[in-house]
Amino acid sequence: MTPSTFSVAGRKVVVVGAARSGIAAAALLVRRGATVTLTDMRAQIDAEAELRAAGVRLELGGHSAETMLGADLIVLSPGVPPSQPVLAQARAAGVPVMGELELASRWLRGRIVAITGTKGKSTTTTLTGRMLEAGGHRVLVGGNIGHALSAQVDLSTEDTIHVVEASSFQLESADTFHPWIAVLLNFSPDHLDRHADIAEYAAAKARIFTNQTTADWAVLNADDEGSHALAQDARSQRLLFAADRVLADGIVIEGNAIVRRRRGGADQVLVPLSAVKLLGRHLLADVLAAAAVASIAGVEPEAMTRAVEGFSGLEHALEPAGAIGGVRFVNDSKATNVEAAQRAIESFGPGLVAIVGGRFKGGDFGDLRDALQQRHASVVAIGEAAPLVRDALAATVPVHLASDMASAVRTAFALASPGDTVVLAPACSSFDMFRDYAERGRTFKGEVAKLADEWARSTTH
Repeated sequence: MTPSTFSVAGRKVVVVGAARSGIAAAALLVRRGATVTLTDMRAQIDAEAELRAAGVRLELGGHSAETMLGADLIVLSPGVPPSQPVLAQARAAGVPVMGELELASRWLRGRIVAITGTKGKSTTTTLTGRMLEAGGHRVLVGGNIGHALSAQVDLSTEDTIHVVEASSFQLESADTFHPWIAVLLNFSPDHLDRHADIAEYAAAKARIFTNQTTADWAVLNADDEGSHALAQDARSQRLLFAADRVLADGIVIEGNAIVRRRRGGADQVLVPLSAVKLLGRHLLADVLAAAAVASIAGVEPEAMTRAVEGFSGLEHALEPAGAIGGVRFVNDSKATNVEAAQRAIESFGPGLVAIVGGRFKGGDFGDLRDALQQRHASVVAIGEAAPLVRDALAATVPVHLASDMASAVRTAFALASPGDTVVLAPACSSFDMFRDYAERGRTFKGEVAKLADEWARSTTH
């Protein structure tokens, strides 16, 4: 990939949103010769002293229309809705507006593997990076996971493969963003608290394919018909993967292995299933997607297998969180939409208590009914969405309300019997009660640890 001639030297750039991506973008822009103002609605932000020392001007406590209109370029953090009136005013005045992902990608020198989807992005991105590294490639993993892409620009070389987790928030403002391999894992309603409707959400996801050519690749889930419609106009070559369907050509499960089947050619065994350490069949689809990318990149099966064997999953993604009195606890705080929560619930057999709720962001909690009923489950509802969870599910399964995570964990444990599983599968965002899904997951694990300690003390007396 040839870096563009795009330059910000001597230009006034406003970065909106001082979370991880905005901070990285501001620092990058200063290094590239821009005069940078970083603005945020909060009165105080992280890294304030470091940013000022780097030469970034800070404008906190709100976004000034005067500052926006005086800019030569506005760069948005992913968490900032591009529909804000002050941004519309700036656009109308002719000020270009782009997202942080778009900005950073213009200066990358290596090739991009971009991974998106409603669920499974972080697991697939992490495992893809590990497979490519095991195969001898120079890899940087970032985007919506780990380091912002702007923090990796200075490390980019011609032989770097950038494995980028790309959210709809990042893709909606993509213009020249050009992945060599674009992976769409799945598609279902999500983020409808941000996007106007599902069509807008779908259009954002589909932008991952916009700039691809016939020399590029689209990796698509043959088990997920919704994602195929989004790729229908892609000019790239296609490699399908499927955990359930039979494919004549693509990445499939055959016997006890992940296999690449080739129409008219010999099948190639890539990874034995015995190497996979992840809970949940839906996570197996993420392994297939990563194997598809690695196969395109020429990674040998032995290297793929080593990467899979050494990967036990991500924190907050069906993460084992301990056991108390024969009851297992599992943290799936990353299940921030209804379909992800459904996949989490389907990962377990009968005898389940699911902790569900948070800030509602669209979807139908009723979609959980069948999976819960089949597992003789109970539900503990938390957060702002608790009444919606109760209204959708109480006619099918017992629903109990809890005021906070401590009471949710204790209520769930009281409902469970030895041999049962308690899973945190919120189906909602975390922002009503927590800073993010990670804080929610760690709070859950902390409450499980406290309860385990209380249980141990009570059983020794």
